[in-house]
Amino acid sequence: MARKFGGKFSPDGSSDGPDDRPHEDRPAYHGARVSPAGARSNVLFIPGVILAILSINDGAIGMAAGLAGAAALLLGAWLLRDGLIAESAYHERKIARRPAIPRKIFAAVLCGIGASIAAWRSEPGLIAPLIFGGAAGVLHIGAFGIDPLKDKGMEGIDTFTQDRVAKVVDEAESYLNAMTDAVKRAGDRQVEARVDRFTVKVREMIRTVEEDPRDLTGARKFLGVYLMGARDATVKFADIFSRQQDRDARSDYMMLLTDLEESFDKKIDKLLADNNEDLNVEIEVLRDRLQREGVHLEPR
Repeated sequence: MARKFGGKFSPDGSSDGPDDRPHEDRPAYHGARVSPAGARSNVLFIPGVILAILSINDGAIGMAAGLAGAAALLLGAWLLRDGLIAESAYHERKIARRPAIPRKIFAAVLCGIGASIAAWRSEPGLIAPLIFGGAAGVLHIGAFGIDPLKDKGMEGIDTFTQDRVAKVVDEAESYLNAMTDAVKRAGDRQVEARVDRFTVKVREMIRTVEEDPRDLTGARKFLGVYLMGARDATVKFADIFSRQQDRDARSDYMMLLTDLEESFDKKIDKLLADNNEDLNVEIEVLRDRLQREGVHLEPR
């Protein structure tokens, strides 16, 4: 017998799910981030592989040189991927330290060395390898740039407090990555999208704490204890749902994410409200000082 289709997007607009809440109407791609290590960096693994294959039947010296050049190219491509990821994390934060290791610069040097060795195999000598290697290194820097070489937004920041914030942020990011990896085992796209939305909310709190770390103690409970519990719940849900497709477990897990997101929302609002109160206090103190100096401001 035919059955009338209904649901959230049907003409009657009904919603039939415990996890459907008004604040979740934002699209699933809200806050999505493009991977910084895309095809243009992954393609650099190909020259190293080709050079290694072509060097196998080249004699002892030619094979050793070819494999050394291939190793330099592959290591450079790997460093480039890490460098792009580190640079993306640097630009996402308003307060950040420069990467400890200039991976992109090292990648350009290794690319030049690999190109020099590859050129030496076909044209022994010194001039040609240096020309090809230098050109490869310059083009590599022109295509991908260099690493950030200075800290950003660190002026007037207590380094001890900033180190504490960095430790909490790294811990929170590790929990979020573990949640994202674990939920993929469940094989449910809607749950994965829900975890992605929760991740966006958590990163909103992370950015708030980074900009003003004075309430780090209160936020640490959310970014540490709560996220650790969310990670453990995600792992258990993924194990159960991948085996049994338990709809009750799915509903309970979605409700848990909703409750957690509401808690994070309230905490973020409190952090922002505290910042506004501090600003008002600073303004009043400044007004009093100006009045003592004989400058009278008319309140608006």
